[in-house]
Amino acid sequence: MLGENLWVLGNYYFNLYLVRGSRSAALIEVGISAITDTVISQLESLDISPEYLVVTHPHSDHLTGLEGLRERFPSGVSVFGQGAKEFATHPKALIAMTKEDRHMAKMLSEKGISPGRSPVEGFRFPDEHIVVRDKHEIDLGGVVLRCVRVKGHSPGNIIVHISDSNALILSDSMGFHFPGRYFLPLFFTSFSDHMATLDYMESLRPAILGLGHQGPLTGQNAEKAFEASREASLNLHSSVTHDLRDRDEIAEDIFNRFYKDEFRLYSRKNIGNCARLLVRRCLETPDFQI
Repeated sequence: MLGENLWVLGNYYFNLYLVRGSRSAALIEVGISAITDTVISQLESLDISPEYLVVTHPHSDHLTGLEGLRERFPSGVSVFGQGAKEFATHPKALIAMTKEDRHMAKMLSEKGISPGRSPVEGFRFPDEHIVVRDKHEIDLGGVVLRCVRVKGHSPGNIIVHISDSNALILSDSMGFHFPGRYFLPLFFTSFSDHMATLDYMESLRPAILGLGHQGPLTGQNAEKAFEASREASLNLHSSVTHDLRDRDEIAEDIFNRFYKDEFRLYSRKNIGNCARLLVRRCLETPDFQI
C-alpha cells in the first residue's frame, strides 16, 4: 500500500496502481495477459471492483491484460489517450502485440511466475470508452484522477496525477528503470516531446512515482529520478548525434548495452526495433538545446 487510497498491484516486472475514493475505484495500468489472474486475485482480496480501467498507452506490455480484466469487471469503463485506438488496432500492431504477449508469458514462466491463462490471440477495442484528448478528470469521491495526455513515448500516452496522494502514475514516460542502476530513455515518438514531458512531470513535484515496471519510487528516490532520467536522455542523444557510423551500427550498440536483466522479458526483435527508433528520434533533432 502506497497511501491511504493507493495500492500497487501486479508483480515486480509489471506494476498496476489501484486508487479508491468514497464512491468508486480505478485501476491504472492493465498489464499483460499472463498476470491478469494475479491482479484479479489481488483485487478480490481487497474486495474492490474497479469502475475504471485506465490504459496508460497501447504498447503490448500495457494493454494485453485489458480483455481479461474487462471480462471479470464488465462494468468497468476503459480510459485511453487520444491516438491509442488507431495505434492498437493497426494490423501490424495487432500481430506484434500477440507475439510479444506470448513471449512475455514464456519469459515469466521461466522465472517461476506461471501465467494464469493463455496468451491473447487478438485484441478487441472496447466499444464504450473514455478518450483523453488533453486533460480529463475522474472524481472517485474525494479522490480525483487528473488524466493528462503527454507526448514522447507512445501514441495515446497518458499520465495520471493524484494530488490527494501527491502521486503521479507515469508508466514508461520517464523511461525503463533498472533499479539502483540507471534509466533507459524510451522516446519512441519524439525526443524533444519526451524532454518537455519530463519537465512537466517534475513541475508537479510528486512524492510518489508510479512507474510501469520494477516498482514505484518515493521520497528522495522520486526526486532523484527526474535528474537521472534527464541525464540518461541527454547522454543518449549526444552519443547518437555525434556518432558518424551507420544508423544500424549505432542501434546495435544500444541494443547490446541494454538488452539484459529485466529488459530480457521482451523479445530481441522488439528491443531491436526500439533501439532503431531511439536512433531515428535522436537524429531528427540533432541540435536540441535544453
